[in-house]
Amino acid sequence: MNRPEVDSNLAWAAVRARDRSFDGKFFTGVLSTGIYCRPSCAARHPRRENVRFFVTAEQAEAAGLRACLRCRPNDVARDEAAVKLVIDAVRTAETAPRLEELADLTGYSPAHLQRIFKRETGLSPAAYARALRTERVKDALAGGASVTEAIYDAGYGSASRFYEERKMGMKPSVWKNGGAGATVHWANVKTTLGPMMVAATEKGVCCLSFHEGEQELRERFPKAELSEGGNDFQKLLDRVVAQVEAPGRPHNIPLDVQGTAFQEAVWQELRRIPEGETRSYADIAAAIGKPRAVRAVGSANGANNVAVLIPCHRVVRSDGTMGGYAYGLEIKRRLLEKEET
Repeated sequence: MNRPEVDSNLAWAAVRARDRSFDGKFFTGVLSTGIYCRPSCAARHPRRENVRFFVTAEQAEAAGLRACLRCRPNDVARDEAAVKLVIDAVRTAETAPRLEELADLTGYSPAHLQRIFKRETGLSPAAYARALRTERVKDALAGGASVTEAIYDAGYGSASRFYEERKMGMKPSVWKNGGAGATVHWANVKTTLGPMMVAATEKGVCCLSFHEGEQELRERFPKAELSEGGNDFQKLLDRVVAQVEAPGRPHNIPLDVQGTAFQEAVWQELRRIPEGETRSYADIAAAIGKPRAVRAVGSANGANNVAVLIPCHRVVRSDGTMGGYAYGLEIKRRLLEKEET
C-alpha cells in the first residue's frame, strides 16, 4: 500500500509559522538531531536541508527518530481526546465540574489540562462552562422562556450567580426585549476623526460609532429608554474622547457588551494586540484556537459595537492591506497612524 505524502512546501510554511492547526497532521523530522516534533514546536527552527516530513509518528520512529521532549508530538491524539472528553463532560453536567474533577477524568494534571484545553479552544474549562451556560440562557430566552426559567434551566444555582458572571454584559431581559427596561445615555461629539456617537448604560459603554446618531442607536436598542447624557455621563464621555484621540494607550473604560462565546473570544484577543501593531484575521483565528474560522473572525470583528475601545481597527488582511472597516477605511487608517506616533 502506498503511504500518503506530505506537501513539503506547505509543511515547511506551517513549521515556520508554528501553526498549531497542523499538529497531528504531519510530523517534522530533524535529521541533524535525530528527533521529530509537532509543526508548532517552540524550539529553534532547524535548517531546511535537515528536515523531513512524516505523516505519522510511527513513520518518523521507523526512520530512527525519537520524540521531542519539549513538544511531545506523540501526545497529540491523547490531547485531542482529552479536550473532547472535557467538552462532553461540561456539556452533560448539571453543574460545572471543577478543574480537578476534569483532570481526574482525563488523567492529566489540572495545570496541564488547563493549558491544552485553552490552546485548543481559546478558553479555560471554567470559561467554556460559563460561555455554554450563557448560550443556553440566550437560546431559552429566544424560545420564549421567562428570564428566571432560562437562568435556572441553564444550570445556574441562582439569578444572582448569573448576573455576577455577566457583570460586563446586559441583563437577559435586555437581550430578549431589545433594551426594554434599560436606560441608555448617549451623546454626539466632535473628534479629529469626525463626529462620534457614544452610548452607555449604568454598567459601561455599549456603543461607540462614527457618523451615526440617535436613529442608528434606536435601531440597536429599539425598546430602551434613550436619554441624552448628563454630568455623570460627561465624565465618561471625556474619557472615551481622550482614548479615541490617543488610541494606543491602555484603558480601563467600563464596557457593557455581549456576544456569543466565539465573538467574545475574538474581542478578547483584539484587546491583546499591542498598540501600533496589527494582526491578520487568520492570526486572530489561530490565537483563539480556531484556525479555520477566518471568515467567522471577520464577522465577529464586524459585530463589535464599541469601536476603538475594542480595537478591531488593528486587524488587516493577510497580505497587509487594510481590509474592511464599518466606518470607512480613512478612519481605520488614521487610527493606525495615531498609534504609530
